[in-house]
Amino acid sequence: MAEVFWVEDQSHWIERFLDVLRQADLDASAENSIHVFKFAEAAKQHISQASQAPDIAILDANMNGNDRAGISVSRALKKKWPDLPIIYLSEHSGTGIEQQAFEETDPEDFIAKHQQNIEQVLCWRIKAALKKSQRSDKAHAESQLISGDLVMDLDTWTFSWAGHKLMNPNNQQRPLPPTPRKILRYLVEASPRPLTTYQIVELLEADPERFSDANYRQHIRTLRQSIELAVQQAGQDSFVEACKNGIGLVSFGEEGAYQWLIK
Repeated sequence: MAEVFWVEDQSHWIERFLDVLRQADLDASAENSIHVFKFAEAAKQHISQASQAPDIAILDANMNGNDRAGISVSRALKKKWPDLPIIYLSEHSGTGIEQQAFEETDPEDFIAKHQQNIEQVLCWRIKAALKKSQRSDKAHAESQLISGDLVMDLDTWTFSWAGHKLMNPNNQQRPLPPTPRKILRYLVEASPRPLTTYQIVELLEADPERFSDANYRQHIRTLRQSIELAVQQAGQDSFVEACKNGIGLVSFGEEGAYQWLIK
């Protein structure tokens, strides 16, 4: 079932398209759920309070005489859900309103209401946008490494804990440095197997004469402190204390090894 967020101020268009959208084969499953809003402000209020993103949004461009009503809703949607696919369904195709929509909000499509087979055209375009979005979601998921509350985006190298970005504990205005991030990645990928200093040196392609057990310990300390800051922001129990009790980034054996252990 596809969740469709639809903003349209004219009742005759709602009557024309509502059942079409409900019954359209958008994702080869049950009847779609269509949430209709006739006013831009009501739509934006719902967006501010909603906890879950719809699958797609369909927006009228000009509503109640306001040429920028659709753009304002699009901005609210993109601010909360940057990857949400948005399609305009409008009587103002080919005008400055369409130009503004593309220049300012980067929609998936801008469909003219007055065209032949508009019902079929609308469903084709929605289905295509959903497939594109699903491919993008799959690619993004494949670029992420997740372990408990830890999420590592390997495309952007953004690491976060419970939604809070891991920062440099010595300068909280800067992100976690590259070497600790790489070490954390390797430990998570190896989990529950521990990695010694020698193994980390090989993975980092570092100089073994310059990267010592002391360097490894310092990077582990930095990681623990960085995650501790994020844990505090999330209102969770101490990560450092958890490490002392054998959960998280913990030491292993007598070879200067560490391992990543999460319940």
